[in-house]
Amino acid sequence: MAHEYDDHIAVRPAGSGRYDADLAGGWVVGGGVNGGYLLAVIGNAIRAELPGKPDPLSISAYYLAASVPGPATVDVSVRRDGGSVATVAADLRQGDEARITALASYGDLTRLGDDVRTTAEQPDLPPRERCVPSTMAPAAFRATAPLLDRFDMLFHPDRIGWAVGEPGGTGEISAWFRLAGGREPDPISLLTVVDALPPVTFELGMPGWAPTLELTAHVRARPAPGWLKVRHATRNLAGGMFEEDCEVWDSAGRLVAQSRQLARQPR
Repeated sequence: MAHEYDDHIAVRPAGSGRYDADLAGGWVVGGGVNGGYLLAVIGNAIRAELPGKPDPLSISAYYLAASVPGPATVDVSVRRDGGSVATVAADLRQGDEARITALASYGDLTRLGDDVRTTAEQPDLPPRERCVPSTMAPAAFRATAPLLDRFDMLFHPDRIGWAVGEPGGTGEISAWFRLAGGREPDPISLLTVVDALPPVTFELGMPGWAPTLELTAHVRARPAPGWLKVRHATRNLAGGMFEEDCEVWDSAGRLVAQSRQLARQPR
């Protein structure tokens, strides 16, 4: 079954490590295209350049300028292709301008093993039928964030005061998550998931677009089918910036992805 997500992150080889893409308008939020979606487009181009090593293990991206819907290119340069891990550099460009530059390690998570151990604890979320869906967001907000139609998010009913002007000040937001159409998670889609929830600064009483400066994601295992649990948290704001740590847990209760990003505080 085809899913819109796969169409939206699709790339076409253009020769010499270059891939063409069409950035979908449905991933716009605030002043640009969502950073996690863009990371998955880059990740998909890298995957196409590395037969036999389809999975991102680690990727660090620097966001140089906001991207806009429309044509883009991803230039991929393999720096080293070892036995189990390849190191790759990639740039996403629109016109003559580089919008994102990234460095990634890729491999095959199936071959590397499926043993996941952690001392971290899953987000405490009630059953999905008791949670609050993102579809309840006001129409005015949804008009500025069409990406909300690209997935389902279900929030803890007792911890969603930030959505009605009553933030709790905990610096943490968590939700159940699934891509639209029931598209099952995979390692590439996890690059989108780590940047899909509202900026955690909403929970600190600072709503608004929080553009990403740098994002590093680690994919630890292939996720099991089904809903994901996602948690964003921050501990520090300084110099007009904040860090946002993310954990992604699969339906088998495993921590399958982690990320940290540095973002600008909403204006």
